[in-house]
Amino acid sequence: MPRLIAAVFAVCLTAAAWAVDKEPFSNARFAELQSQGELILVDVFATWCPTCALQQKILANYVAAHPEVNLHVLVVDFDKDRDYVRQFRAPRQSSLFLYKGAEQVWFSVAETREEVVFAAINEGAQQQ
Repeated sequence: MPRLIAAVFAVCLTAAAWAVDKEPFSNARFAELQSQGELILVDVFATWCPTCALQQKILANYVAAHPEVNLHVLVVDFDKDRDYVRQFRAPRQSSLFLYKGAEQVWFSVAETREEVVFAAINEGAQQQ
């Protein structure tokens, strides 16, 4: 029974995760957003990762709470996009890289404290 509850919980979190507008990562799109000075979150995730599912919920909550912030989320699938995983030197799934234009302003691995993620994105959004 505990496994069934855990599975249902994971499905619910994953469903909430896709409330955030996301794009598959590409170097061309990343470079375009960087040249425009945009706020970009590179999300290295795996579909089987419970920490990633929690991060997706946090990102959905952030977008809902801060609709004024123009956050672009580019997704790197940890299992399928191995070249991009190496490019970012992501130590594992659940890695988040935040950029303001060309500058990396934050990095985390397995961060699931909503207040920490919110604060990092808000700080990045305020940078010129």
